[in-house]
Amino acid sequence: MLFLLSPAKSLDFETPPQVDTHTQPLFVKQSSQLIKVLKKKTPAQVSELMSLSDTLAGLNVARYQAWSPKFTEKNARQAVLAFNGDVYGGLDAKSLKPKELDWAQDHVCILSGLHGVLRPLDLMQPYRLEMGTRLGTAQGSNLYQFWGAQIANYLNERAAADTSPVIVNLASEEYFKAVDRKALKARVVSCAFEEFKGGKYKIISFNAKRARGLMARYAIEKKLATVRKLQGFDAEGYRFDASVSEPDRLVFRRRLGD
Repeated sequence: MLFLLSPAKSLDFETPPQVDTHTQPLFVKQSSQLIKVLKKKTPAQVSELMSLSDTLAGLNVARYQAWSPKFTEKNARQAVLAFNGDVYGGLDAKSLKPKELDWAQDHVCILSGLHGVLRPLDLMQPYRLEMGTRLGTAQGSNLYQFWGAQIANYLNERAAADTSPVIVNLASEEYFKAVDRKALKARVVSCAFEEFKGGKYKIISFNAKRARGLMARYAIEKKLATVRKLQGFDAEGYRFDASVSEPDRLVFRRRLGD
């Protein structure tokens, strides 16, 4: 199985990585094309394009100018250790052992507006480019048109090694939309994480993001190979609820304070 994650806006390039192992990103040519477009943007244009404050716009303009197609340990770090948002708080990759990171490298894919797909140990430089950004390129008016079927084709290649290819979608809707479902050959299984609040179960964004990271960590630690084994996930009070689940949509619920 392959597990899909979204990236994070927050980054950590300060904490020393616990492993030296790293790989090169796979879509450098495409990333360079996007950076070429972004380098022409002024801070004001970036601010409007991405709805950023002047400070964040200036920071990211500087990042685009500094970006290099050559990724080294000096200017980049492993993606799974660089992202630092809610999902990655749940995943807590900084505490994974080297062998667990190796397993993640073979089974986890991080979708990215700039990179298309990053493997956990792929080096990346600081950037901000969300998949939903309406950045015009020669391929169209947004990043979905830029990436087209490239991400789905790559996932097909990765999943082809399995007799019954399965992709477990732990990414947000914004990012999973970048996967061309018509081109994708593998079965897709999604996971929903719900809380009991106000008399009913509902998805709470912050908690659901963290839970996606927790699920990814569970898969890595257990080296999960089948959809059925996903049902054993029970971190931080979540339990699989068969009564509201479907074969391709697994629902995990919890009641905080019970």
